[in-house]
Amino acid sequence: MPRYFDKELESLKTLLIKMGSLAEEAVHFAVNGLIENDLSLAKKVLDGEDRINKLEIEIDNAIVDILALQQPVAIDLRLILAAQKINNDLERIGDHAVNIAESVITIQSCDDRQQLIFIPKMAKLAEQMLRDALDSFIHNDPQLSKSVLEHDDTIDELNRNVFQRSVENMKSNQRTIEMGMHLTRISRNIERIADLATNIAEEVIFIAQARIVKHNAQDIK
Repeated sequence: MPRYFDKELESLKTLLIKMGSLAEEAVHFAVNGLIENDLSLAKKVLDGEDRINKLEIEIDNAIVDILALQQPVAIDLRLILAAQKINNDLERIGDHAVNIAESVITIQSCDDRQQLIFIPKMAKLAEQMLRDALDSFIHNDPQLSKSVLEHDDTIDELNRNVFQRSVENMKSNQRTIEMGMHLTRISRNIERIADLATNIAEEVIFIAQARIVKHNAQDIK
């Protein structure tokens, strides 16, 4: 049976990959701007926000057109439904990268990089989770998606550690309060990026295996 809308599906997937690349770049610039205390990287995130927002709208419109004109079923429908969720997740990842970049700009004059504590490790892990989630989508690889889910608890624990250490620092030294508040905000945004990467990985499993998995990596075979 001929496939009348393979081109549309491939175009949709290409747009999502482009969106993923932009979101991944924004996260990379944001976290490296923090770790390296590089204001120029943080500003790149802010400058790129509009591109992500415009691409989200373009992808939404493409999905609506496919649903309205092609009436897909089975795996094609799963791909389109998952694409809609992934598109939203990537836009939100871009928003969290912007939040991090804004904090980087605010605290860039602070020379005490020791206050970053667990954040560099947390940021690099979140970046890896996002990269693996996007690669699992590109290659339709549910096993790679599983590895993303398996890191979720580690990110949550690091986020708790950052919060606890920041509170301790703020209690012992009032001069660290502003920095501590920004670090807890940054940590929370990194944790949300990791959660959204996990969401993307779950959608890949849905596409490939028609299974709905909610943060239960042990259920994946």
